[in-house]
Amino acid sequence: MKISIGQITVTPDKARNIASICSAVEAASKEGASLIIFPEFAMLFDMADPAAGLRAAETIPGEFTRTIDTFARTFGIVIAVGMHEAAGDGTKAYNTIYVTSGAGNEIAKYRKVHLMEGFGLRESDTISPSPDPDAVVFHCAELCFGIITCYDVRFPESARALADVGVDVILLPSFWATGPQKLDHWTTLIKARAIENTAYVVASNSSAPGSFGTSMIVDPSGNVLASLGAESETRTVDISKAKVDQIRQQNPSLSCRRFRVVRI
Repeated sequence: MKISIGQITVTPDKARNIASICSAVEAASKEGASLIIFPEFAMLFDMADPAAGLRAAETIPGEFTRTIDTFARTFGIVIAVGMHEAAGDGTKAYNTIYVTSGAGNEIAKYRKVHLMEGFGLRESDTISPSPDPDAVVFHCAELCFGIITCYDVRFPESARALADVGVDVILLPSFWATGPQKLDHWTTLIKARAIENTAYVVASNSSAPGSFGTSMIVDPSGNVLASLGAESETRTVDISKAKVDQIRQQNPSLSCRRFRVVRI
């Protein structure tokens, strides 16, 4: 199957972001993609005012997800996209990845488990962690997909929990803030999660100036199939279940494990 990255510039302007999402979905559809992944907080995000996302948080279903459903139905493509999801009494929101089918129906919803509490940022000021840390998976074509979000990639047990339930592809939507060594951490962690789980990792990051782009698709051996630049871009790559099976036969590291993930 073909999978696309929609690397857009995530801005504080919801309407602008929705227009960018629509353009990328259309481009991916023309390239024959079955699925497109967008960055974390693709609905809107303001680095100068993180509470802007909290104020704009929506329920699921809601205006934003219905718009995404329409795009998916119009172009016949699965869409995974980041948003602020309304939670509880409104003092905090969930950092949610919403996934809709090519028919425009919700097929998965992942709420971020690990909140960014480093490099001068405190995501927990406005975001609640998922109350249910169990693996979130869905199927598209012949492949099983799982989701982690941004900071989750620093916790190898999150990706390993997905491998434990048979995931072939790990989706990683992100708004990876710039800073010392951050680009090196980004590329290293993506490759590590792919290699140790013998799974594809498809990482969609916000483009400049909000972040630094460099969205990536890495195969189960750690080979980089796509590495985008700093600007907005849609990139499509072929991936396959046969490749996952081949690599897992050559490198059966998952079956050699002596430890298991235990949730705390």
